[in-house]
Amino acid sequence: MTRHLSTTDRTTIRRSSARARSDRSDLYASLDAGLICHLGLLIDGSPRVLPTGYGRRGDTLYLHGSTGARSLREAAGGVEVCVTVTHLDGIVYARSLFHHSVNYRSAMIHGQAREVVDADEKLQALRVITDQLAPGSWEHARQPNKRELAATAVLAVDLAEAAVKIRDGGPNDDTEDIEAGKAWAGVLPLRMHWGAPEPSTDLPAGFAVPPHVGERTYPA
Repeated sequence: MTRHLSTTDRTTIRRSSARARSDRSDLYASLDAGLICHLGLLIDGSPRVLPTGYGRRGDTLYLHGSTGARSLREAAGGVEVCVTVTHLDGIVYARSLFHHSVNYRSAMIHGQAREVVDADEKLQALRVITDQLAPGSWEHARQPNKRELAATAVLAVDLAEAAVKIRDGGPNDDTEDIEAGKAWAGVLPLRMHWGAPEPSTDLPAGFAVPPHVGERTYPA
């Protein structure tokens, strides 16, 4: 796969095009930093957008859900889908309301999803999805049994057609507003952090928090 992102009509960023990123590493970074994606598709002519867990392996994005979910069945049937991942990094305060903005990283993938039916790939995909959301759990917890695998649908979306858009930095104020000096301007950063683990109420007393959970918590 080329290091550059595709330049199809659907992935050509026209609005604020200076924020577009063309290197595939920016796509990987945006996807790998996320926890939830949104899957968009048409069902009976009506748009649906559904949040779900995901994981990336190479140039394939894996999504999962219940086999009973119509949205996943429709997506696996060959309809066009759009998958997005967005990070909000801060609120940009400007001297004018018009120039208020947000700092963000966003990735958008277009294409057709395929259902993962090969047993080995399905297990690998579920491990990738688990590692995205809860790294270390694949080795720590019981792995899915046949009944659970049968109840779980996994979709694969190729990353061939994708776009990335990033905004960072301060406000883009007009010169006259800067010179007037009547309002504060800057960025209020937004950062996500983990809190202290909260043990299940049915855990035995003294059950230690495993390292793969504890190492993600926010330091005291």
